[in-house]
Amino acid sequence: MVQPVFIRYGSGVAEEIKSMPGVMRYSLDKVGGFIGRAMEAGVRAFLLFGVPSAKDELGTGAYDEDGVIPTAIRRIRADFPDAVIAADVCLCEYTSHGHCGIVKNGTVDNDETLKYLARAAVVYARAGADIVAPSAMMDGQVKAIRDALDAEGLSDTIIMGYSSKFASALYGPFREAAESAPRFGDRKSYQMDYRSSRTPLREIELDIKEGADIVMVKPAMFYLDIIRAAKERFYVPIAAYSVSGEYSMIKAAGERGWIDEPRVALEYLYAIKRAGADIIITYYAHMVKDLLERA
Repeated sequence: MVQPVFIRYGSGVAEEIKSMPGVMRYSLDKVGGFIGRAMEAGVRAFLLFGVPSAKDELGTGAYDEDGVIPTAIRRIRADFPDAVIAADVCLCEYTSHGHCGIVKNGTVDNDETLKYLARAAVVYARAGADIVAPSAMMDGQVKAIRDALDAEGLSDTIIMGYSSKFASALYGPFREAAESAPRFGDRKSYQMDYRSSRTPLREIELDIKEGADIVMVKPAMFYLDIIRAAKERFYVPIAAYSVSGEYSMIKAAGERGWIDEPRVALEYLYAIKRAGADIIITYYAHMVKDLLERA
């Protein structure tokens, strides 16, 4: 189980995300309290997302050594040495236009973006991240990051590729949480068409060849067939990201009394595991102990 965590600048901030009841954005001075409570509940791994104080065309906050995520990594590492820390590697939270890469002439420049993703991954690894998780869906991103890490003597840093990331309608609440909605267009030119079952397997294979240690299927709910196919075909750990929209749908129906939330949430998480996921990234991670007691 991996717990996503949203971290922002400021102090004394623990604000609930409106479209994700029970999920918070924490300031740097508050995130440690949440990490500690989650570890007491049995969570050992955390996937960090940053909300910067300012954004620009080049997403410089993503690779600023004193940025929100490198600073958070250093603090969490110092306070919780046994925690497994993963850092999302993307530009969308940090760019003024909200796209996952560098925009030139109204389109995302794949190759230009690679050097910025690699730079961010190195910054996070130096800060103490165990895992870097490229999610921008740029062709060649895993190789660029692997080469950059190796060149800096950071070969032990694990790469968890968002290898099979679909252009899904389920990301809406996340974009509120990370303040990362694109200002124009959409991400269909670099995320995958959800109608295809062959393309994601090809993308996973390419990421493995480029050096990914873990590959991911995202979202999970509507893509259990891809998780199963990947598990049967590839011999690396398979991660599945139960995304914000999946969490919010279950949460909203539970709050309205239409379903029994604890039982449905557990049934859903077991379905992901049964499909073949070795790693489940879920906003329910820190709640699973409580869910088991209530179900």
